[in-house]
Amino acid sequence: MQDLTTAGQHTLSDAATKHGFSEDAAGAVLRALRKGNGMAQFNHPELGGMGQWSSGMVMIGDMGNNGLKSRVDALCHDLAEALNHGGVFHDAADAESPPAGASGNWWPSELGSPGSSGAQNDMRYAVFPSAHRIAVRSGGKVTVYDSGEHAIHGVSQAQGGSQTLVFSSQQGQVSTADLPVVKS
Repeated sequence: MQDLTTAGQHTLSDAATKHGFSEDAAGAVLRALRKGNGMAQFNHPELGGMGQWSSGMVMIGDMGNNGLKSRVDALCHDLAEALNHGGVFHDAADAESPPAGASGNWWPSELGSPGSSGAQNDMRYAVFPSAHRIAVRSGGKVTVYDSGEHAIHGVSQAQGGSQTLVFSSQQGQVSTADLPVVKS
């Protein structure tokens, strides 16, 4: 990856070796984490095909391979930590705050930095655990929800006309449709 700093290249190489993957597979994860602001959607044969990762949640296409799933989770975790510390890429896109532009701070600034965020199609979301808020941007409109006592640790997105988000928490699954709107 040409946009990696020397330290970033070492980080990538070390993580790939540590977890038994090629640099190409580790690079796919690193690019996905960068694009997803700490969450990753990837598709690489060494990683079990199509998959996604966020802190506390990992899914891979090779569903029955728990050993591979554990290695993918550890690789993603290590690379996400490296991105959080910065200095991985030549530009400022891996700094503490999300990058400016299309994948930047589209949520209200008073929410601070999200614990996790992601995007698919025309929908983006960011989870703010300490503020008990979830911000969702769809069709250019940002809506902020009160997540209440839910400790969010995973997300899925229903495809089709409704495009609803369903989050996993210690209390089970909760849809944005079930949460009170704080700001729209």
